[in-house]
Amino acid sequence: MKIYGDTNSGNCLKVKWVCDRLGLPYTWMPVDIIKQESRTPQFLKLNSAGQVPVADFEDGRTLAQSNAIIRYLARASDLIPSDAFAAAKMDEWLFWEQFSHEPYIANCRFQIVYLGRPASDLDPEKVKRGYAALARMEHELAARRFFVGDALTLADIALLAYTRVAHEGGFRLDGYASVRRWIGEAEKSLRLPASR
Repeated sequence: MKIYGDTNSGNCLKVKWVCDRLGLPYTWMPVDIIKQESRTPQFLKLNSAGQVPVADFEDGRTLAQSNAIIRYLARASDLIPSDAFAAAKMDEWLFWEQFSHEPYIANCRFQIVYLGRPASDLDPEKVKRGYAALARMEHELAARRFFVGDALTLADIALLAYTRVAHEGGFRLDGYASVRRWIGEAEKSLRLPASR
């Protein structure tokens, strides 16, 4: 399997982390999105949306969208709850992450890290909604160790990708003790270096 991605992208790192956690063999194919390498005719044959990550399997099939990829790769693993309702709760968080978290926290980080803009230029509405996402996470994590049950699932991996680097997007996590505790536990579970 080849994984096409940018290691600055949380969406791409999700796929890498799942492969590493499950011991799945892969070759990382670096794609520089700032240099428009995801817009070349060759790349667009892999994913006509021109986005990373993309998993390219040995049989010639390809799969895009980070949460779809990790959901496929982790099938029948301990990263997906065996209970059907718990698995659906995990999916609920995966959908929420892409709709109510990533568009704000990741977008602000993109503006600063990729485009070199100052935090003062960030869209105030995106900042407000990013903090709303962090507040919801804090509320949920105050009552539980991980997002679904008492073990790491794909929900945690998906949400960890950009939350652990939220400070790079101008978000302060000082008032989010449960989120900070969870980041540390999730990083430890994935054997990642501490983000701060």
